[in-house]
Amino acid sequence: MSVSYDEATAMVTAPVEEVEPSAVRKYAVELIGAFFLVFTVGSSVYSGSPLAPLAIGASLMIMVYAGGHISGAHYNPAVTMAALVRGRIGIRDAVGYWIAQVVAGVLAAVIVRSVVTPATPVKTLSLSGHNLAAALVVEMLFTFALAYVVLNVATSKDHSHNGFYGLAIGFTVTAGAFAVGGISGGVFNPAVAIGGSVMHLFAWPNLWVYLVAELVAGAVAGVAFRALNPADK
Repeated sequence: MSVSYDEATAMVTAPVEEVEPSAVRKYAVELIGAFFLVFTVGSSVYSGSPLAPLAIGASLMIMVYAGGHISGAHYNPAVTMAALVRGRIGIRDAVGYWIAQVVAGVLAAVIVRSVVTPATPVKTLSLSGHNLAAALVVEMLFTFALAYVVLNVATSKDHSHNGFYGLAIGFTVTAGAFAVGGISGGVFNPAVAIGGSVMHLFAWPNLWVYLVAELVAGAVAGVAFRALNPADK
């Protein structure tokens, strides 16, 4: 059977149908990305590096570029909450992401404690009174900023083919860590909060502060995106 020139050209230039990544692939990518993020947090803080915020932001940026095409590269239950409210993912995937992220955070924390010798005795951040309220506020603000940036640079149809999304996301975390790290630890991520508690960076009784502030902020970011981008479904 002969094929005409026009038919052959159409076959070559026809767009390749995109295949939706399987759930297992997406959850695996979320676990890997969240693991290296929390591992970087723990190892850089344990080693006493003055550039810990830069290392953490760079780690997130790298993992976002590595896995964004498969899972969306959340690596953060608050960002997953924002994506769920925004309508980017469904509840089934959201639960799978949350499980993978938390497991990754705990696993990374255990490995950090096993292989990294602290440069100085680990000082656990314990919050109370005004410090607790201040931490709640700054964690909510910068988690909102992070989730809002993710939704706008990585899920908006107006930026569907940009190359800056990883930089924007990574530098949001870096900016927040430098700005308010001395107040709350600069967490902005429930998986980091849980992993940090396992590493004794944060007091367990204060864990609720991070979980509440960050998950609420993620939900608010999702609502804000929908309100400001009503045509972007």
